Amino acid sequence: MSHQYEVALYAEFFPKDLKPILNRFTLHCESATQMHSREVVFEPIDAQVQRAAGNEPIFLRCQKELTEPGSGWVMYSHLKPESARQHPEATVRPWATCHVAEDALSFASALGYVRRTQFYRKGYAFRRGPLLIQMFQQEQVDHRTQKPVPAHADTLWEVEVKTASPVRNTQETPLSQAIDAVLEVQLLMKGILDLSRKDV
Repeated sequence: MSHQYEVALYAEFFPKDLKPILNRFTLHCESATQMHSREVVFEPIDAQVQRAAGNEPIFLRCQKELTEPGSGWVMYSHLKPESARQHPEATVRPWATCHVAEDALSFASALGYVRRTQFYRKGYAFRRGPLLIQMFQQEQVDHRTQKPVPAHADTLWEVEVKTASPVRNTQETPLSQAIDAVLEVQLLMKGILDLSRKDV
């Protein structure tokens, strides 16, 4: 069975550069919306045992968009990125994802995972063909209320340019098409934003 993949590029920038970058993305994308999402990261209950054995545990992530009332949770997991030798231009990693109608957090616990951390992301989401571009500041969580704490004005903005849904490397949908799509955005943003691959 062939893997499904995510293809992505990343960047960070200072708040003073927000307006020109926002304008450039808006100009070159089909749609732009505000985003505010909550993400809860889980690790396997035996994560310490796995690390002691020299294995990196696979995290499970549950994400929910807060700007869309009634939207469900998306649960996903990434495996280790493919080597830079194989894909020097972009981060390519196996990706499994599914939608959860009810309580995804309880479901993750039932699968044998424990909560590791959670955070909120607030900013903008753009669609460009097969790509989802997210531009956001990360918000911390008030441990008493579990609500987001607005990001400080100086907080760095993060950008993720990635395939909106998993890509299967087939003759009809070769990975090279997805890589070309993210590299096109890298070229469009040249001189204003330095998009690059990273091993995450």
